[in-house]
Amino acid sequence: MNRHDFRQNFRASGPVVLPVIHVLDVEQAQRNIRAAIDGECPGVFLINHDFEKDKLVPIIREMRQTFPDYWIGVNFLAVTGKFAFPILGQLQAEGVQVDGYWADDARIDERRSEDDQLEAEEIADIRNESGWTGLYIGGTAFKKQREVEPSHYAISARIATRYMDVVVTSGVATGHAADVGKIEIFRENCGDAALGLASGITPENAAQYADAVDLFMVATGINFEGDFYNIDLDRLKHLMSLTQRQGSTSNDA
Repeated sequence: MNRHDFRQNFRASGPVVLPVIHVLDVEQAQRNIRAAIDGECPGVFLINHDFEKDKLVPIIREMRQTFPDYWIGVNFLAVTGKFAFPILGQLQAEGVQVDGYWADDARIDERRSEDDQLEAEEIADIRNESGWTGLYIGGTAFKKQREVEPSHYAISARIATRYMDVVVTSGVATGHAADVGKIEIFRENCGDAALGLASGITPENAAQYADAVDLFMVATGINFEGDFYNIDLDRLKHLMSLTQRQGSTSNDA
């Protein structure tokens, strides 16, 4: 997806901020979605960090019922689109729309040629067959997956733009800021495609990524200190204010 179109879809002039909620139960998920709404975020991601993916599905159903018009994305931890897209297609067929799916690993293999991406092609076919119509955000050179050499970041980014709506990368681990040089390489090689960043973003460091990145997927950087599960509304508002100012500055330029 073109980065301008991506931002326009969320009516954002700067990077889109989508908090990642590490779900514990229905009440905690509802409370944090309400915090995101109060912080003027356009949407959230729900992730099953502490339990099996099957237990997240009924919570997704309940969140959609409670927030029928809010943008809700999901991450099924430790599985790929091969397993996720059929679930998302079935939910959509039931009238439960999931707006976005984030895969930690989009199965891009920089060791193979651009026209020989067997797993990514298989996932693309499964996505099409599922009938699901949401936004696909695919992890590339992503934390906790197969390590990608920095010399291969460029080709990884270029290949990824062929298989997903938004390419997303990260630092080395949750809560660790990404190397700015890595993000610059991804930006250059993604061309006009939308680029996301999903680790280590805070209100204090977001400005250094804001020109290159179109999507901030953030959890620990906006949570209460030492709390893995709950959004600190003041920190979220600080980040939102920064991204809005960045968008205004870019437009003025």
